[in-house]
Amino acid sequence: MNDFSVIGKRVPKLDALDKATGRAEYGHDVSLPGTLVGKILYANVPHARILHIDTTRAERVRGVKAVLTGKHNPAHKFGYGGDNTPLKADKVRCRRDEVAAVAALDEDAAEESLELIRVEYAELPALFSAEAALAQGAPLVHEERANNLFTRYNYSHGDAERALDDADEIVEQEYHLPYVTHTAMETSFVLAAFDLQGHLTLWSTTQIPFLLQRDLSEALGIPGRDIRVIQPAIGGAFGRGLDVYPFEPICALLAKHSGKPVRIAFTREEEFFATATRQPAHVKMRTAAKRDGTLWARDARVLLDAGAYISWGAVTPLVMMETVASLYRIPHAKFVADVVYSNNPPTGAMRGYGNPQSTFFVETQMDMLAEKLGMDPVEFRLRNANVPNEETPQGLKITSCGLRECITEVAERIGWERRASVISHQSSVISHQLSVISHQSSVSSRQSPIRRGIGIACTLNVGGGARIYRSDGCGATVKVDDFGRVTLVSGSTEIGQGSETALAQIVAEALGVRVEDIMVINSDTSVKPWDVGTHASRTTFIAGNAAWIAANDAKRQIFDAASKLLNVSPDELECRDRMIRVKGDGDASSRMLRNEPRVRDDASGKTIAFDKVVRSMHYREGGAVVIGTGWYDPPTKLVDKDTYKGNISAAYGFGAQAAEVEVDVETGQVRVLQIIAAHDVGRAINPMYVEGQIEGGIQMGVGYALTEELQVREGRILNPSLLDYRVPTALDMPRIESVIIETSDPEGPFGAKGVGEMGGTPTAAAIANAIYNAVGVRLNQLPMTGERVLQAIKEKQRLETGE
Repeated sequence: MNDFSVIGKRVPKLDALDKATGRAEYGHDVSLPGTLVGKILYANVPHARILHIDTTRAERVRGVKAVLTGKHNPAHKFGYGGDNTPLKADKVRCRRDEVAAVAALDEDAAEESLELIRVEYAELPALFSAEAALAQGAPLVHEERANNLFTRYNYSHGDAERALDDADEIVEQEYHLPYVTHTAMETSFVLAAFDLQGHLTLWSTTQIPFLLQRDLSEALGIPGRDIRVIQPAIGGAFGRGLDVYPFEPICALLAKHSGKPVRIAFTREEEFFATATRQPAHVKMRTAAKRDGTLWARDARVLLDAGAYISWGAVTPLVMMETVASLYRIPHAKFVADVVYSNNPPTGAMRGYGNPQSTFFVETQMDMLAEKLGMDPVEFRLRNANVPNEETPQGLKITSCGLRECITEVAERIGWERRASVISHQSSVISHQLSVISHQSSVSSRQSPIRRGIGIACTLNVGGGARIYRSDGCGATVKVDDFGRVTLVSGSTEIGQGSETALAQIVAEALGVRVEDIMVINSDTSVKPWDVGTHASRTTFIAGNAAWIAANDAKRQIFDAASKLLNVSPDELECRDRMIRVKGDGDASSRMLRNEPRVRDDASGKTIAFDKVVRSMHYREGGAVVIGTGWYDPPTKLVDKDTYKGNISAAYGFGAQAAEVEVDVETGQVRVLQIIAAHDVGRAINPMYVEGQIEGGIQMGVGYALTEELQVREGRILNPSLLDYRVPTALDMPRIESVIIETSDPEGPFGAKGVGEMGGTPTAAAIANAIYNAVGVRLNQLPMTGERVLQAIKEKQRLETGE
């Protein structure tokens, strides 16, 4: 049993009441006096020269205060690839390119103004696949580049080619993975306003407020110190807010030219076609093993379509290669990924950051290989599982690791032993069933078309941040007032995941007070200390460590003062439930509950109220304010730019999921009945939020597996609505059982590791493996729709019958 007062408790979110009652203020609720409506005109042609833009009639619309085109751009490009501008002046490279923008008193005037803008184009040959973009003689998306290859990742350890030749069993497959979009409940929003001194304030749904300051400084050509970013409550992000996008500097430019605050709030349709998506991937993968069940080699070749501009999605191969090279003990691995420009929509970061893709092809091949070896898939995984306190050939320094426990737990809870005994006969039955169906037998003569299957998949994910920037640090301050009220000012960003409450629990535990004593402030760059942003499952680990350091700094000051009042050494003191006492004074809490004197010195020991000590520090000559400061930057490093080796994270999370599915062999429809998810989280600061992160990840994973695909044809989004883009609803979700595996990481705050992304990474692979177990077909394309499953079943029958 852990002797914690707050850590490990299911504490409700600090903002739960505000959100439940509708009092929380989101970006779409923010409006300043005189705020104008901003709207953007998109090109809707995939590749063309801009010959002329006529805004004369648009400028005459009543209520229009500003009309901008590419001629109003600052002389700076921005974005991760340094290849983007707010408005496009000479050329458009995809249909969503922004060619003009207006600011008006209301929506109607803004829309009317956009309709009156006339743009003349000279269309150019367009590229709609990464393969076409790499072909010899392909037109250049960006003429200043020699070709359309943005970058190549080339990683290896051991000798994969030779190992594949020496292996006893090899499996290989091609995979086609789709565009997927974030579908946050709140659409993208920004409000920009300049004061009379030329200082810009931006209200934004960003996940990287301090990096956004820097990026906007480059995009707008103004000093970063003159930019302030305020974050309202954020209604979901999932990686959408990890870069600067054109609509943000456009909004600032409209505010500058109109002299008024301007807000741009995307419609749901805009959210689908004008935001960055998860990039599609074409993968060729081989995996090999020795006859004794030793995992031996992997070789992955990946082609990624980045779209017309480069965002942080171009860095996802770093995470993909981590799964290929370090999930399980793998002595030989090779990973090559090409990131390619095209005239398709730009892609970016999304939850899991490449891991859902790589886990899908790695984990389905683990099952394929187990079958070739004649081994149980669980046994195969256990034999090759990562273990604590080892360094992978890639340079990942694994500290805590509960992968074996995760595998064992999900296998036991799903009833793995049923998998072979109940379903082994189904493959032959399916062929017979399809034959019966094809001859249109009466319904009464048919066997049930429903087949059940069970599958498993595992995951490895960064759990202590990811050093993709030079710094991965976060700052924090802790202030304590006269009444024992504690204010944590954290650099971190709350995007709905409950990080504010987890940080409050860490501070409350460190100080010995209650969670209700803590207020968290983290929404204004002019107030909070620096942080690199919310991504890579880093907030609990990194911001939590910074908060813990700051809280302990404040506690040291308070204990120094208390030691003088109690006439003992500070080292002899502890604080529990707002009472400071000499260690071993077990009666302190009971005396407080009996309302006995707040300072006592008798045979039972010494105790004094927390807030009384703080007041004693303020109400005296030469008094002091109690402010603790903390900064935490994990002991990691950027990967080597030539070998891509290095310890990118201070801790690593592991997990396993088992899925049980039903497949209708007449329609191909797949229904997920249950998912058992066991995840190693180090220590659960708040088990309720850990479960929430796992369950939310599984919901996204089920969508990735079965329904979600942004349909892109010739650069056009064909399904830009929630009616046509099929996000799983509550009715589509299976029973979920979350199993928290605690391993207590030595570097994490109170042993915690990050869990924000792991919940969704193995889900699609577990479902795919369950489908195979049910009907004997392997799906290599996502989503696994009924049409694709049925087609695979019929193809299997054709091969078996020779028809």
